[in-house]
Amino acid sequence: IFSANPYENHPSLTQTEAELLWEYAQLNQHLKDLVVQTRSLSETPDETILKQLRILERKMGLVLTLFKASVWGVVNEQTFSAHS
Repeated sequence: IFSANPYENHPSLTQTEAELLWEYAQLNQHLKDLVVQTRSLSETPDETILKQLRILERKMGLVLTLFKASVWGVVNEQTFSAHS
């Protein structure tokens, strides 16, 4: 579909209309390709992406643990300071 404009030199269309229809046809094809790709990804997840997400999940777990420890340390310090 991307090789030539089938609407070019059509007797019922102006040059602008032909170009616009050609752009819509190309956009339509891109959307069809996108649908095929997203269906493919949803049916069989990409193992590389899954591995990267698992690594990110572990790192976020570590960040959450460190954040909780920091908050606990601040709260504990404030409690200690208030009693002194």
